Amino acid sequence: MAQYDVFPNPSTSANAGIPYVVVIQSDLLDALATRLTIPLAALDASTRIPTALCPVITVKGKRLHALAHYAAPLPAKVLRRPVDNVAAQASALVSAMDTVMSGI
Repeated sequence: MAQYDVFPNPSTSANAGIPYVVVIQSDLLDALATRLTIPLAALDASTRIPTALCPVITVKGKRLHALAHYAAPLPAKVLRRPVDNVAAQASALVSAMDTVMSGI
């Protein structure tokens, strides 16, 4: 599994509104049993959100919001087959995590 791989959300109770998660953890930490992920949510167009914290990420042609403030580790074994890789959009994800960490 590579950094910025996108996987179907393994949570059956949340995958309707959050269809995917993206791995943001460095490949150098592959020996760990978990992967740090950011959920990717399909939000209503009328929902007001801070774009610095929740940037739009395109997955398989679909625009989703990365909810960086909900970043969480998931067991690597539940992330089976990636559906996309969003490494080309990595700067938006890194900036969002910077916002979480520094508030700016």
